[in-house]
Amino acid sequence: MRTKKELGDYQTPLTLIQQILERLEYDGSRWPRVLEPTCGIGNFIEALLQVATPPQEIVGVEIQPAYVMQAVKLTPRAHHRGVRLGILGADVFQLSLPVDIQWQSQGRLLVIGNPPWATNSMLSMLGSSNLPAKSNFKNQRGIDAITGGSNFDIAEFIILKMIAEFIDQDTTIAMLCKTSVARNVLKYSHQNSLPIQSIMYRIDAKKWFGAAVDACLLRMDINKNAGHHDYHMAIYDSLSAPHPSRSTGFVNGLLVSDIEKYQSLAFVDGKSPIQWRSGVKHDSATVLELSFRSEAWYNTLGEKVSVEEEYIYPLIKGTSIYAGNLTGRQGIILTQMRPGEDTDHLKQDAPKLWRYLLKHREVFEKRKSSIYKNKPIFSIFGVGDYSFAPYKILVSALNKKPVFRLAGPINGRPVICDDTSYLLPFDSLADAMFAQAVLNHPLTLSFISSLAFPDSKRVLTSSLLNRIDLRALIDYLPDTRDEIISSLPEQARYQPSVLFDLTQIPDLASQSTTPSSLPPTAAG
Repeated sequence: MRTKKELGDYQTPLTLIQQILERLEYDGSRWPRVLEPTCGIGNFIEALLQVATPPQEIVGVEIQPAYVMQAVKLTPRAHHRGVRLGILGADVFQLSLPVDIQWQSQGRLLVIGNPPWATNSMLSMLGSSNLPAKSNFKNQRGIDAITGGSNFDIAEFIILKMIAEFIDQDTTIAMLCKTSVARNVLKYSHQNSLPIQSIMYRIDAKKWFGAAVDACLLRMDINKNAGHHDYHMAIYDSLSAPHPSRSTGFVNGLLVSDIEKYQSLAFVDGKSPIQWRSGVKHDSATVLELSFRSEAWYNTLGEKVSVEEEYIYPLIKGTSIYAGNLTGRQGIILTQMRPGEDTDHLKQDAPKLWRYLLKHREVFEKRKSSIYKNKPIFSIFGVGDYSFAPYKILVSALNKKPVFRLAGPINGRPVICDDTSYLLPFDSLADAMFAQAVLNHPLTLSFISSLAFPDSKRVLTSSLLNRIDLRALIDYLPDTRDEIISSLPEQARYQPSVLFDLTQIPDLASQSTTPSSLPPTAAG
């Protein structure tokens, strides 16, 4: 028997459905045909039968026999209201809806409902058969498929199936889904130049479903005769909001969160003079991540770790970056200095580390990500020359409001961040301090908020960060530039500037020497 979790089963409260129909200004004369592709016990159907002018015909599709039996019980009420009601006990993934549904009515179609809020990978882990046939339905390729970009919500698949199957008909699709799904559908529509206009109405998923997710009613109107489609989606903060709070959509081919805000700051959108990089990915935290206590290193299994010190680097995790906790009391073992490097040399160069890794070999062999396939056994990712730069700007990818931190070496060792973070590497302390001040400027943060989606798992991405043109910001903020320069501490003036023109720093141009030692600890 399938579980509710397996089916992403959230039966929609009748009160919420009534609000949805009110927001849509539903009238059976406008939408004489209604399809619900995952109708459950029939709450949407029941609400449709209560409106002043009901549809002429309703078809519901449901996979669970018990729910089909409940939905069928609505037939007498439908007949009383003059509505033809058909309930198909079937798997929507197996149907070709324009063929398998024999409509007896004509006119514009409304596809409405609340498809499962579960991902294909979640259902696969549950051993579920409630999955669409495997296909590259969004034409994803390369690293997206390898690292999980090809994972998708079942709701997303169903919505795209509805679009594909009814794209040649006058159709309105109104579906409850996660806001991330709504954006993915918008992206898909834009990429494929589909004749669709979209609106998002945010809903309180915690209130209605007890689900801690950002959710919405996504409305899409298919209209092949509408002419130009700008792929801008108005965002309403609730079903009752009279006006949209903002619009998200595509500007110059790129998706932005707040179009109006973005357009006022578009001059910042360019290319970062230094490439932002992701932190180290290893999927073996129990072995490679360490904590320093009682004058020794320990792994998360509680084992005291004795390996060659030159392979242990200070670790700053995303949560610590956001909190400003840059103490270096955590460490990470780096088994490689560059991608793809053979790890067999550790047998000779670091015998203690080699024995430690062999002891925990099973942890590495159990890593599921295909990025480790056909790679050296103890491989890690997200390492390169940039990992060992003495100064770094660090930022957590997961927090809604970014805070950019400057980290210098700890005990002479460059800090390493994990893969929930991004780094901007610097050899020059002056450049790093200057970049940090510019990145934390309100104008920069406003630009980031115009692009970022706070409900995303990763609010920040490397592609977003690499669009921040620091030089354009500096040119726009001459007063701020001078203020930053005057505030740089003495130690920064001994580091030559190569990224920015900081010749206004007193004595910088005349300095010909560099301090013999780097700052001993990370800076906030």
